[in-house]
Amino acid sequence: MPKYFFHVRKNDVFEEDLEGIDLASPEQAREEATAAAREIVAERIRMGDPADGGVFEITTEDGTAVATVPFRSAVNLS
Repeated sequence: MPKYFFHVRKNDVFEEDLEGIDLASPEQAREEATAAAREIVAERIRMGDPADGGVFEITTEDGTAVATVPFRSAVNLS
């Protein structure tokens, strides 16, 4: 199973995921990132912090970019 890395970028800060996670497909990686982004946004709201900003940059082991998932897109604000 391929390994995907969920790096986080917020403004000028880049947090590299050094562990990654084994998933079956890029689609599953995007679903995992969306779920994680929802949890992060929810925690920020609970802490009284701004909920916007931040993006998961999903890559494979060889560094190939698979997708970007903005945290904001993981939450339905309507």
